[in-house]
Amino acid sequence: MPQSSAVNGRVSNWYAELPDVRAALPGDRDADVCIVGAGYTGLWTAYYLKRADPSLRIVVLEARFAGFGASGRNGGWLSGLVPGDRHRMAELYGRDRVLAWQRALNDSVDEVIDVAGREGIDAGIVKGGTLHVARNRAQASRLVAEVSEELGWKVDGITTLTKADTAQRIQLDGVVSAYHNPHCARVQPAQLVRGLADTVERLGVDIYERSPVNDLRAGRVGTVLGAVSAPVVLRATEGFTSSLPGLKRRWLPMNSSMIATDPIPQDIWETIGWEGRETLGDTAHGFFYAQRTVDDRIAIGGRSVPYRFGSRTDIDGQVPERTIAHLTAVLHSALPQTRDIPIAHAWCGVLAVPRDWEASVTFDRATGLGTAGGYVGHGVTATNLAGRTLTDLALGRQTPLTDLPWVGHQSRDWEPEPLRWLGVRGMYLAYKAADWHEARGRKSTSPIAVVADRIAGRP
Repeated sequence: MPQSSAVNGRVSNWYAELPDVRAALPGDRDADVCIVGAGYTGLWTAYYLKRADPSLRIVVLEARFAGFGASGRNGGWLSGLVPGDRHRMAELYGRDRVLAWQRALNDSVDEVIDVAGREGIDAGIVKGGTLHVARNRAQASRLVAEVSEELGWKVDGITTLTKADTAQRIQLDGVVSAYHNPHCARVQPAQLVRGLADTVERLGVDIYERSPVNDLRAGRVGTVLGAVSAPVVLRATEGFTSSLPGLKRRWLPMNSSMIATDPIPQDIWETIGWEGRETLGDTAHGFFYAQRTVDDRIAIGGRSVPYRFGSRTDIDGQVPERTIAHLTAVLHSALPQTRDIPIAHAWCGVLAVPRDWEASVTFDRATGLGTAGGYVGHGVTATNLAGRTLTDLALGRQTPLTDLPWVGHQSRDWEPEPLRWLGVRGMYLAYKAADWHEARGRKSTSPIAVVADRIAGRP
């Protein structure tokens, strides 16, 4: 396989230059709240806590730098997508509570946009919605079911699109049908997380980078540099949770990979369209997700090497060459107009997947320990809602947010190795085979995908 000339790793293409790193923890500290993890969840929580009570002494500890993890590597979909399965949560906690959860997530899209405007965070936000496309008959059958599903959960503004309607928005190859969901905005994720970090610092929150945590317990968070003592300790470590003592099997660190093209010339954009800056995805089992970036590249991602044995994580986002080749082929298949545009950058990151694929927000008043995460790839918006919810829980406030169904939800641990690796590898090989099967003319979802869902534990 020929070697790609793309930059490989270096965290992500969202960073033109890697940021200057803040000071490390200078030794033992006392605080009112200690937050572990300076990604979206930790920073949103710090933001809302400090706004609610400016007197709080809040310390945020980060192993590398704010936005090093998924918050600075994701696809930039600020969407109302639920980080879990609505039907399963409705069975457990009631349909009305899940409807409230969906409404809260849709509202959170606008909340993030409002905060970014109020705080002067320039994150390239354009609320163009999401365009979901089907590119064969089996995908089209699932797309019809998805539209019915969204309408059933009272998601407003859904618009079904014909092939011709879709072409008015973007000239994609092989489209059969599509629909548009208005509850999404394109964002530049690293600019959002770095702007949020700067904002909470201005409010008086202490962020210590290069301070990896090696001990987390009630009232105390330890690092090799010192410890922070605090009556409230909140963990916001998402895909890196498995690196903490005792949490190896709590959430599975699932890999997602991306590539970004060079900036695309205007004459090529005229053949593509995409003037609305909608986020873009398909209904394949091995789906892709994409955006037209602030600087007129295309950034596209998907699963390639979904899981590393032993819950290992990447080294600064480096991906195998076959991943670059795979995502490039996906891009060229969907948008053949880009075939002569070089790939500038490839990277990956980890997202957290609970065993039942359901995100959660928890807080124990007796111990002061809280956590939020497990967003299964739908965290850019959900982190904001989680941060506001953790704030209410930590401050002892009973609000509509603290009654949402993910509050207090518990997922069982993943299986030990090698079962964990075999299960995930088997699941994605089955999804890949199902997509191959469907691309050859099958009218409905391949039964192989049903087997993959069973392996995953998804309903």
